[in-house]
Parts: sequence; C-alpha cells; structure tokens
Amino acid sequence: MKIAVTYENGEVFQHFGHTERFKIYDIENEKITVTTIVNTNGSGHGALADILKKIGVDTLICGGIGGGAKRALAEAGIKLYGGVSGDADKAVDQLLSGELKFDSDATCDHHGEHHGHTCGEQRCGEHH
Repeated sequence: MKIAVTYENGEVFQHFGHTERFKIYDIENEKITVTTIVNTNGSGHGALADILKKIGVDTLICGGIGGGAKRALAEAGIKLYGGVSGDADKAVDQLLSGELKFDSDATCDHHGEHHGHTCGEQRCGEHH
C-alpha cells in the first residue's frame, strides 16, 4: 500500500489542486516503512492524479478537493479520504488504525473563506 498526503509544514494541506508537495508513505503489514516528499513542480488538478498514479499511490488523504480532481483520482484507481486536517503523520496512523475522520463529500469550497480562488480553469464542485 502507498498513501499520499497533501503536505505543508507537517500538516495536511487544505487544497489538493494547489498542493506543492505530497508526503508519500510506503506501508507494509499496516506499518509505515518509508516516507518521502514529492514536489509537484506546480502541476495542477488533473496532472496531480497522474503524478500519484505513476509513483504507485493507491490512497490519498487531503483537505478540500474539487469535482474534477475527484474524478481524475477515481479514474486512476486512487481511494480518496478528503476533508482531513491536522498533522499528516497522525492522519496516516489514524487511517491505518481505522480511526481517520474524513468527509467523503469534501469539496474545495469548504475552506474558501481563507483565500479567494476559482480553482484555476476548472470549477471546484459547488462554488457559490
């Protein structure tokens, strides 16, 4: 199993489409064996799913995420745990122990009051 977390300063970054890095966790026997940081080099929404697929990620933990990105992840066969915040390492530990609290309906507009954006060229779910 390989888990990716949108990552900034040890925390789950809150906008999938704007993440500058992922922390990747290699998992064996329900334990973290290796972690690495992968820079996205400014890639946008659609390209991020391809990056994750190419490095063998099968699970993503993130904050907010738009509808287009959700579809791209689904097409890549990557399981999504959205609406997560706080410490990235703790989120992975909670996922492995079955205790992760996440929101399957998380969209990038749940935190929109922190920054005004339109999610690039794509619409992010339900901007109002």
